[in-house]
Amino acid sequence: MGVGGRRSVTIALVALSSAALAGCGAGAPLLHPARALPLGEIRAAGGLSGQIAVGSAAEDLRDAREQSASRAQPQGDPGTNPSYAKGALVAAAMGPGLAPYFSGRVGIGGGGEGGITYTGRSARLDLRKAFDDGAWSYSVGAGVTVPFYGRHQGGTLSNVNLDNLRGYGADIPLLVGWESSGGIYKIWAGPRAGWEHVSIENLTSERKDGPPNTSGKALSADRFYAGAVLGLAVGFRHVHVALELSGAYNHINGQYNDNNVTVTGVALTPSSALWWTF
Repeated sequence: MGVGGRRSVTIALVALSSAALAGCGAGAPLLHPARALPLGEIRAAGGLSGQIAVGSAAEDLRDAREQSASRAQPQGDPGTNPSYAKGALVAAAMGPGLAPYFSGRVGIGGGGEGGITYTGRSARLDLRKAFDDGAWSYSVGAGVTVPFYGRHQGGTLSNVNLDNLRGYGADIPLLVGWESSGGIYKIWAGPRAGWEHVSIENLTSERKDGPPNTSGKALSADRFYAGAVLGLAVGFRHVHVALELSGAYNHINGQYNDNNVTVTGVALTPSSALWWTF
């Protein structure tokens, strides 16, 4: 690929992600096929990822946002009742929203591959081992994630300062995939399960008679999830467009403002990216 082609790909990656720079929710998609890269080959990717809470988790978040917006106090100030605590855990542990996606992957030989991914809400490091059988491939991997927040995309909750969110986690994806001759089409699917712990050391407390201050309230939550991934990439030689959809059942248990609550629900993670392999 010439200098002009490389410049075009770089501009496309930046443009594709710039629309989501204001947000920092979203999940952590894989967006890679089952087949590992050959030794020394590198794949850079940029795009968008989203995280959509559905079912009861979405209802818990919506109820908390309504309380936050209206300052309604049927059970006390926002943050002092269990229903608000459930919404706070969904916002912190599931992170619904839209965010940029960037990743870099390299083949390390022997069917091995390593990668680093940034998804707006977190960073992920992973290693995996792939086994090829003709056009089919199978891979098993393990990743560690570091959740954090920078700028938050709309729908914030009073007394929940996501800028101070920190955490850690791990996941295991198992993939099976097929590639056409020349790698024009790539399809992959498989289960993925993981665990993540998040916490907020200091929350913003809004006083009715003055400016916000820090109250020292804390949020702590553990999220266990299990689901499946389905992806497709189409392209030629060095450039591919990839699409992926994953869904997972989430079980979140944690504490917010002295409320111990449990939240369950499904999250969908649609994502897309432009790959450049060299």
